[in-house]
Amino acid sequence: MKFRIQTLNNISVKGLERLSRENYEVASDMTRPDAILVRSADMHALTIPDSVLAVGRAGAGVNNIPVAALSKRGIPVFNAPGANANAVKELVLAGMLLAARNICAAWDFARHVEGDDKAIDVAVEKGKKAFVGFELPGRTLGVVGLGAIGVEVANSALGLGMKVLGYDPQITVQRAWQLSSSVEQALSLDDLFARADIVSVHVPLNAETRGLVNATRIGLMRSGGVLLNFARAPIVDDAAVLASLDAGHLRAYVCDFPNNALKAHPKVVALPHLGASTGEAEENCAVMAAETLREFLERGNLRNCVNFPEAVLSRTPGTSRIAIANSNVPNMVGQISTCLAAAKLNIADLLNKSRGEFAYTLIDAEGAIPAGVVDSIRAIDGVLSARVL
Repeated sequence: MKFRIQTLNNISVKGLERLSRENYEVASDMTRPDAILVRSADMHALTIPDSVLAVGRAGAGVNNIPVAALSKRGIPVFNAPGANANAVKELVLAGMLLAARNICAAWDFARHVEGDDKAIDVAVEKGKKAFVGFELPGRTLGVVGLGAIGVEVANSALGLGMKVLGYDPQITVQRAWQLSSSVEQALSLDDLFARADIVSVHVPLNAETRGLVNATRIGLMRSGGVLLNFARAPIVDDAAVLASLDAGHLRAYVCDFPNNALKAHPKVVALPHLGASTGEAEENCAVMAAETLREFLERGNLRNCVNFPEAVLSRTPGTSRIAIANSNVPNMVGQISTCLAAAKLNIADLLNKSRGEFAYTLIDAEGAIPAGVVDSIRAIDGVLSARVL
């Protein structure tokens, strides 16, 4: 059987190479695909065929994907966390330097100096006083969000001689192991903003993080502070930032999201969404997304899934695997087991994981699975999808 993968953007060849021609058919124009591989295309208005088993995002954010609607259909959505972390980290470090040394304003000044070389020398010596900056060692960086990117930013800032505060009440064990022990834990967001010279945000956009950086928290920052946002635009209240810049409290705002209010402000450096715009990041994201899709389609395992729990079960030899997405309700495993028992099928191994309102079950059963068994499982109230591998 060949799996059919529809691509909604140009996906790096490095990623597509992970989908062998023997097992996969990949095209941008395809009817009834088994999975969709996407980068930035907006899928919210897209009619997603009932043949789709999964969606893979070659990147970290999934705001362009209707995750809630897909979850109700039992369709896992995968992303590529950490694949672009180095690219974003490097841009964040560059942003700190741009702000600390007034590089953009100074470059613009130098580009527009007129006269012969002697006149330019005089103008430069006179004008450079307006661009006096500060050095990073000894300054305190506050990192909000300690996922793949936040951890890399925090660790790299330590290497630059900075003091680093971190805040993330939901930090994973994996990221905690990667974080330097020299990063100090902030007691709260307000504590972090009050103690930092520079704040960089690295959290996903959701109801809790929208407007997280507001006038109150900006007001807590030390005078002359710098704010960096390479996460998502709505996490920061632009009006509050501009008011603080105009009042002379904030020194600079560096972000990846230009708009009419920000782009021409003399204390704002707004870049054109360059965070993950490196060849290496695009390749890494495509490879991770392709491998995650392949793992799910061929083995039923869930890794880097944003809407269902991580579920990885080693395949028991001589078995057929059933993969089931369901609502997280009582007695679901019992009802599924009853269907298998009625067909006289023995369970060799089973994994059931839950995450919020959804759950996922993998069952390795001895022998072949009759089609009627899967139909019976699908008919259980709360089962969203079921398939045999």
